[in-house]
Amino acid sequence: MAVALPRPHRFDVYVAVGGLLGGLLLVGIGLGVRTSGDPVTLLDGPWPVLVPLCVMAGCELLRRTAPRTALLTGTVAITADTLTQGNVATVLMFTDLVYAAVLYGPPASARRIPWITGLLTVAGMLVPFAVWRDPETLLIGVVIGVVAFGPAATGWIVRDHRDAAVAARLRAEQTALLAEMDRTQAVTAERARMARELHDMVANHLSAIAIHSTAALSIDDPGTSKEALSVIRENSVAGLTEMRRLIGILRDAGSDTAPAAAPTLDGLASLVEGARANGLDIRLDADHGSVPAPVELAAYRIVQESLTNALKHACPGRVTVALGRRDGVLDVRVSSPYGHRDGPRAPGSGAGLVGMRERAALLGGTFTAGPDGALWAVRATLPLTEGDPE
Repeated sequence: MAVALPRPHRFDVYVAVGGLLGGLLLVGIGLGVRTSGDPVTLLDGPWPVLVPLCVMAGCELLRRTAPRTALLTGTVAITADTLTQGNVATVLMFTDLVYAAVLYGPPASARRIPWITGLLTVAGMLVPFAVWRDPETLLIGVVIGVVAFGPAATGWIVRDHRDAAVAARLRAEQTALLAEMDRTQAVTAERARMARELHDMVANHLSAIAIHSTAALSIDDPGTSKEALSVIRENSVAGLTEMRRLIGILRDAGSDTAPAAAPTLDGLASLVEGARANGLDIRLDADHGSVPAPVELAAYRIVQESLTNALKHACPGRVTVALGRRDGVLDVRVSSPYGHRDGPRAPGSGAGLVGMRERAALLGGTFTAGPDGALWAVRATLPLTEGDPE
């Protein structure tokens, strides 16, 4: 199966054609590295110079796509060129192959080539001098350094700068990506927080409105209708007040004005009284003392949502609300009669349980809700020192 060779880069084609034409021009005018009759020249005449020149030009086509192959082949060609009168274009193209092998080759080759050429440069200076004891022989090492070590060192420097630029670009892209992820997570978390607040504030009042409006429509009794309308009005006003508080928080975000105060556990009594007015039989047992503000808000909202669910789903009977401190946590328990009904007194979305579970998890606490014998039990444990959520 034939393997398709990679297509040369356009710049590499220009380099190869330019080097070949320049070398042919030098051959045409009779300009070589060594003169005819030089003792080093084994293949005299202008025509033997063309073979290394053409091979080197062909290697230039591979300087980017196959740099190691091009360098090895070019090394053979430059060695053959030393047996002829030589051509400056061949030497220049070889220096470019050394440079390209370091710049475009594999990392291992890029590290080895400067060391190898550096050792050859030192050996080219010391060995001839040790053999012939002639200071002029030191120039052999200088030539090797110019032709081989210099391009290799230059290629390493350029590659190092290029890799550093690529790494810096990748770090910048990664930083931008992380910033965008943080922004997205912050927006998502804020939306979830506002959704919980909106649900917990409005659901209780709207559930009461739905239940009492149903009673007013189904019972043909002026007294009952008037009482239901009174409860509807109270819940409408309370819901509107909560909505205004939430809108005030949103509008005051980032400004110097202080937002409206969030509900606290001191308001549980009023919350329970409102639930009793909606028809629930509630017993409140609260012994919590002073707790951190985030824990206080979460506990209040969990009790509020539990009472809303009891109003919509619980069977007739007593609802118990208990709050107490123990072992560094605030324990919140709400239980209501559980059994079979024809259906809920008001429709629900299921978002309430999700919101209560999220509130507990954000504080590093736990939350459970489900049937416990003849009761539906809601329990949350909220650490009094803010912990990391799991």
